[in-house]
Amino acid sequence: MCGILGVVATSPVNQLLYDGLLVLQHRGQDAAGIATAEKDRFFMHKGPGLVRDVFRTRNMRALAGNWGIGHVRYPTAGSAFNLAEAQPFYVNSPFGLLLAHNGNLTNSEALKREMFLSDRRHINTNSDSEVLLNVLAHELEDAASGLRLDEAAIFRAVAGVHRRCQGAYAAVVMIAGYGLLAFRDPYGIRPLVIGKNELPNGTNEWLVASESVALDTLGFKLLRDLAPGEAVLVDTEGNFRSRECASKTVNAPCMFEYVYLARPDSIMDGVSVYEARLKMGEFLAEKMKRTMPRAGIDVVIPIPDSSRPSAQEMALRLGLPYREGFVKNRYIGRTFIMPGQSLRKKSVRQKLNTIHQEFRGKSVLLVDDSIVRGTTSKEIINMAREAGAARVYMASAAPPVRYANVYGIDMPTRSELIANDRDETEVCREIGADGLLYQSLDDLRVSVRAINPALQSFETSCFDGCYITGDITAEYLSGVENQGNDEDFGIATEIGGGGAQLDLNLIDQEER
Repeated sequence: MCGILGVVATSPVNQLLYDGLLVLQHRGQDAAGIATAEKDRFFMHKGPGLVRDVFRTRNMRALAGNWGIGHVRYPTAGSAFNLAEAQPFYVNSPFGLLLAHNGNLTNSEALKREMFLSDRRHINTNSDSEVLLNVLAHELEDAASGLRLDEAAIFRAVAGVHRRCQGAYAAVVMIAGYGLLAFRDPYGIRPLVIGKNELPNGTNEWLVASESVALDTLGFKLLRDLAPGEAVLVDTEGNFRSRECASKTVNAPCMFEYVYLARPDSIMDGVSVYEARLKMGEFLAEKMKRTMPRAGIDVVIPIPDSSRPSAQEMALRLGLPYREGFVKNRYIGRTFIMPGQSLRKKSVRQKLNTIHQEFRGKSVLLVDDSIVRGTTSKEIINMAREAGAARVYMASAAPPVRYANVYGIDMPTRSELIANDRDETEVCREIGADGLLYQSLDDLRVSVRAINPALQSFETSCFDGCYITGDITAEYLSGVENQGNDEDFGIATEIGGGGAQLDLNLIDQEER
């Protein structure tokens, strides 16, 4: 899970990209980067940490130009500790390209070998995003007529990327001397939306982002989601083109976006994330009436923040009081996306504190968006008991997470998942709850489909083990698990820091 932005405007975009990345900060906290272009140069600054810490005034001043891309990183391939893997990535052959990517390629190792042996390209990091960039660069070289790039050649190159790359990917790319390219994988697993800002003089500005909330905040009107396999191209003059570039597509957005990853004020694939979470609470309440009618619950309390809509709807449907029992420290990152298990466990009590009077002597129902590793759930249940709760029940708006996610979410090993090889009773005992209620997968699908009936497929592999791309084998999952157990603490020199200017070998204007 990462956050990406791409913009073509009529005025400097450095502040626009910075503000957009702040809105998408929930999608990645390990690194941030911005690249812009003016005339014949790219300008880039990237580094480890939160957006507010990576960029200083001097960095922002160095990011000149009216078009650019941005990225917030949460690593699922490569290392959280390797600063060289901060994005965007850059190549200068055969054309100057900068790429920011959200997702995960499932055949990146095969592509690395293929590019070295056949394409004569060297990959400098362990990041699959660098692999994606080099595949695109090679396909552009094959599609171009000499040194000339045109719209048709760029779309042919994206079609080549779709033929070669497997897995999940949404990407924004700056093409030197041409403009902004954005594309989405043929299954539409990772989100990507496009918006427009119509200026009084009749010109248009364009913004592509992982979530619609970035468009809202920056004053752009949401047009639509990019379709699976689609590419859009906006040249530096603001001319917009789009084309379906994949021969076979299935619209199967990642279900975990609706459960947890996305902000509630986003709209993704025609679905209001907030409304979907309300529906999840509705179905969960009905299941509780059927399966736990005599629990004797006094109050419903959400585990902030993603579960609030579901908890509110549960309380309403069950006729129970809804109360805030936990206060969240806004200066602690999301525990789910912290790189180490020990750091994740330690941060739970730093992140949340109890309001004791809401627990003392009561039978409480805690509602969470999901239970992944169980670390947070166990700590929170202990906190509720320490605050005086007589009984503590737990409800999850998502089904049990039993399988690895290979499409860009940090669920790399089944051994880390508390529901792996455990039934509901065993998970309940493991986290120390008096009762546990999981959403059914069918009800979860209906919750989202109720908002947009056109959505017939979803990527739900972490719940059911069915990998929609059809290329995931037991050997692949075993390799991912072994890789996940070998954490890389290597230090690398940051590339492109300090607002470095990257010279472009542009052809003369007359030759274009």
